[in-house]
Amino acid sequence: GDHISIISSVLSLFFTVSQCNLSLKKQRSRSIFSTLFCCFRDYNVEPPSSNSTSVLPPLVEENGGLQKGDQMQVIPIPSPPAKYLLPEMTISDYGKKCVVIDLDETLVHSSFKPISNADFIVPVEIDGTIHQVYVLKRPHVDEFLQRMGELFECVLFTASLAKYADPVADLLDRWGVFRARLFRESCVFHRGNYVKDLSRLGRELSKVIIVDNSPASYIFHPENAVPVQSWFDDMTDTELLDLLPFFEGLSKEEEVYTMLHKLCNR
Repeated sequence: GDHISIISSVLSLFFTVSQCNLSLKKQRSRSIFSTLFCCFRDYNVEPPSSNSTSVLPPLVEENGGLQKGDQMQVIPIPSPPAKYLLPEMTISDYGKKCVVIDLDETLVHSSFKPISNADFIVPVEIDGTIHQVYVLKRPHVDEFLQRMGELFECVLFTASLAKYADPVADLLDRWGVFRARLFRESCVFHRGNYVKDLSRLGRELSKVIIVDNSPASYIFHPENAVPVQSWFDDMTDTELLDLLPFFEGLSKEEEVYTMLHKLCNR
């Protein structure tokens, strides 16, 4: 019995390594084209000031948001780790692509400053004191999440702290759309930004999409990104709704790169 398990372990390791080598070759050839992809910047952009005088630690993600016309720079991709961030895909998700969805300024906007129309108020403990975090939901987020959960294996991946993001996700995701939740400790800290390294997920990269307002978050894999504009409080915003037809089409494709390339060159 032991011999068989050792042989199968070696075979699976060999298979994983050869897959990695293949995908890295593909990535190298694509990196030439990735300069044509979505624009992003390698430095932080301050969100609109909330006039808050209290200096609280950054619970929420602070990577810069997407600005039109920013230039892109190709970053070398670190090698994948021994242990992946995601558990094995469930049988019900088998054959679906994996969509990594950001939280702050993509699905919600949070503030320590009281907001009269907050959708949720989440108590968060910082240094022994409870602070209220006021959370606004982006318009159409409910419909977006429900449909995405039908089409894809959805994963929440935020550079925010779990003690803030987990209770927000509990309130936001009433349907159990997120099969897994990844927080700041799952990011790679690179040049002052929390980067979501998609090669660490344990999914085939040609079937992974990241939906994020911060290009710094997907600096290692810009060719896998669906960029969204940063959202703060505009209640007329329709971005999530407008993206659904695109995702309907993408869910039927064999791989993600062709459609994402077209999206970013629109």
